[in-house]
Amino acid sequence: MPFAFKTGGLVFGILGTVLVALIYVHCIHLLVGTSQKACKRSRIPVLGFAETAENVFANGPFGIRKFASIAKAYIDYILLLISYFSVCVYLVFISTTLQDVINYELQIDWSTRIYILLTTCAVALITQVRELKYLVPFSLIANSSIIVVFIITLFYIFKKPVTLSNLHFWPELENLPSFFGTVVYAIEGIGIVLPVENKMKQPQHFLQTFGVANFAIGFITVMYNIVGFFGYATYGEDTKGSVTLNLPTDELLAKSTQILAAFAILLTLGLYYYVPMEILWKKIGHKIPERRHNVAQIGIRLAIVVAMMGLALTVPKLEPFIGFVGSIGSATLALLIPTTLDTVYRWPSGFGWMKWRLVKNVVLWAFGLFILVVGTYFSLMDIIALYE
Repeated sequence: MPFAFKTGGLVFGILGTVLVALIYVHCIHLLVGTSQKACKRSRIPVLGFAETAENVFANGPFGIRKFASIAKAYIDYILLLISYFSVCVYLVFISTTLQDVINYELQIDWSTRIYILLTTCAVALITQVRELKYLVPFSLIANSSIIVVFIITLFYIFKKPVTLSNLHFWPELENLPSFFGTVVYAIEGIGIVLPVENKMKQPQHFLQTFGVANFAIGFITVMYNIVGFFGYATYGEDTKGSVTLNLPTDELLAKSTQILAAFAILLTLGLYYYVPMEILWKKIGHKIPERRHNVAQIGIRLAIVVAMMGLALTVPKLEPFIGFVGSIGSATLALLIPTTLDTVYRWPSGFGWMKWRLVKNVVLWAFGLFILVVGTYFSLMDIIALYE
């Protein structure tokens, strides 16, 4: 978030983050509401993300019903794409953190790529854990570590006097896509929205005015604005892709915080890997003889990690990856798909007075398309610029 404020400016950073949060929480309401209505119409207890899309298209206007299976597959593959690209982001984050601390301590000059290779060895092991019950303890330790990291990071941010001189208040036009892509990536978690809602004892509480969705996004927005504003105000143009990378490398508390952050992300990767592997295995598992399932699981999990390592080695820098993944995956999942599903479900006469819901959905869809196209372009230009 401090990096997002660096590209967006202090004033626009706050306004833009609130805007993205409002749009995102509205899209959550669209997705969950559409899923609930689709379940009621088809008399199905619960539907996942991809299954909701398939159901909505299958019962939609006659001309698009043939695309139901394509819609389901599309969402599955987008979830796979954003999940595996995020592994690249995490690989680079862990490696960059280790590089800063270890190079300083040992007075060596190893490149980020060496640390990516070393980190991949640990990632390859933890991503071999397949049972959710064995991954939960790792997640608990990781979440506890992140809370400690967050508190210590705020301590360092507020330790220095805050000065607003020589800082941007408003963004340059070419930085807007990067800003929105980064904020959407930071806030977005649309892939877990329906699984959470489906598991609730009282799912009707999810969309209430003071329900789960509004409270969670509101809390996150406040905290992100605090960290983003004061993080950029503290580190200025030196702000890095993750604020923990700005902590001093010559202080034990800061170094332990950076290592703890990297350790927490490493432990989280196993759980993060679980959902895409479940999707992928459902698609290919039945094509593999059962006696070879174990070997196939090991090979596929390892091959994907190696492929992501190769991508991370190609561009061993954190910032362009965040904007790239946010633009491609998060914009599609969090903005384009929920508005599309709501529009298809309501077609042709469920848009209210003067078809205001249709107009609103078109505006939101255009915003999502802007982030997708323009944000992806500028992120790719940033990646290309690394070689120049």
